[in-house]
Amino acid sequence: MVDSPTCQLLSEKGLSGEADQHLYNEKKSIYKTKLLKKHQPRPTGEKPYGCDQCGKRFARSGHLVKHQKIHTGEKPYGCDQCGKKFARSGNLVTHQRIHTGEKPYGCDQCGKTFTVSGALVRHQRIHTGEKPYGCDQCGKRFADSGALVTHQRIHTGEKPYGCDQCGKRFADSGALVRHQRIHTGEKPYGCDQCGKIFADPGTLVIHQRRHTGEKPYGCDQCEKTFARSRNLVTHQRIHTGEKPYGCDQCGKRFAESGALVTHQRMHTGEKPYGCDQCGKRFARSGHLVKHQKIHTGEKPYGCDQCGKKFARSGNLVAHKKIHTGEKPYGCDQCGKRFTVSGALVKHQRIHTGEKPYGCTQCGRRFTVSGALVTHQRIHTGEKPYGCDQCGKRFSVSGALVKHHRIHTGEKPYGCDQCGKRFAESGNLVTHKKIHTGEKPYGCN
Repeated sequence: MVDSPTCQLLSEKGLSGEADQHLYNEKKSIYKTKLLKKHQPRPTGEKPYGCDQCGKRFARSGHLVKHQKIHTGEKPYGCDQCGKKFARSGNLVTHQRIHTGEKPYGCDQCGKTFTVSGALVRHQRIHTGEKPYGCDQCGKRFADSGALVTHQRIHTGEKPYGCDQCGKRFADSGALVRHQRIHTGEKPYGCDQCGKIFADPGTLVIHQRRHTGEKPYGCDQCEKTFARSRNLVTHQRIHTGEKPYGCDQCGKRFAESGALVTHQRMHTGEKPYGCDQCGKRFARSGHLVKHQKIHTGEKPYGCDQCGKKFARSGNLVAHKKIHTGEKPYGCDQCGKRFTVSGALVKHQRIHTGEKPYGCTQCGRRFTVSGALVTHQRIHTGEKPYGCDQCGKRFSVSGALVKHHRIHTGEKPYGCDQCGKRFAESGNLVTHKKIHTGEKPYGCN
């Protein structure tokens, strides 16, 4: 059977007979040669098509056309269910599987299914350990090419994607899309079990593992498992000691890029996260979330043994160790043990004398960042914590908590010998010396 484009061409020319057949065969051969040439990969590294806006280059003109839609904002393909629009028809097809639940690509080893074939290919590298893409500067290897491209921007500092509202720039387009949802408030992905909604599908997938208990990523050294692959990667650095991210100002190194970004704010003083009630600003978004619970009074985490409630889940975990007596973190110099790893890190600075946090106004140095923040309020006069009953203000949240007990009459600290109760733990410690007869302070 002759191919339709060539048949159409011959028909238009009105050709027939042996001469016509010869001409047809010749044109058919040319047509197939063009198709073959288009299909064949280009010589290694050749990218003749360049974007006139950002300079990025491509091996095929079609890829350039798709790329240029990033700059123009053109999104001609719309979802008929939620209205979301896409620059590429293939992205629309993939997106619609969110609504239908279709996952046609399945892993033959663990049975996990995926909406796109590329995700399956990348997933299978978890089982094989294959990392075919290597960085030519630091040698780090990756399971997919996109991760390598993004990683290389650590070395070049390139951030080609900029937010048109706040100007913040990003190394990959996906991070820009997720960031823009901060401005729009869009959360298109919802959990079908608890109804919680999310700004990106990956966070939804990870969230759903709370309901299922699934932890598909396992460490081959200690058998600890994780719900997120990046948590496994970070965890494995405990065994290898690898800290690939270094601060260019003080040389301190980190196992995670996010920890480096946060650390660098110590040098720049940047605090991008602000409280909309009191204006206090934070270097980390997590600290802002925790701070806002001071205003709302929200304490969603309760101890199932004594009923005490906490604003932070980490504080509940640490509190429960009071009941169990568990202190898993020990100092290798004096043997003192702690319920949380952060307390051990702070304690070890007693032995080393390290005071990494310095005041830029008077030069005084501190072992913990929180002490520096509190100290700086001496210079600024800032008292961000206010009592909602009498209006008295405090420079530290702990002082506000203690003050509140004047109004509530709460005395959470009780003596185990006589039952007398106190509003502050320090007063309980002093009181107990009545029973022990301890008098540690002598006149010289």
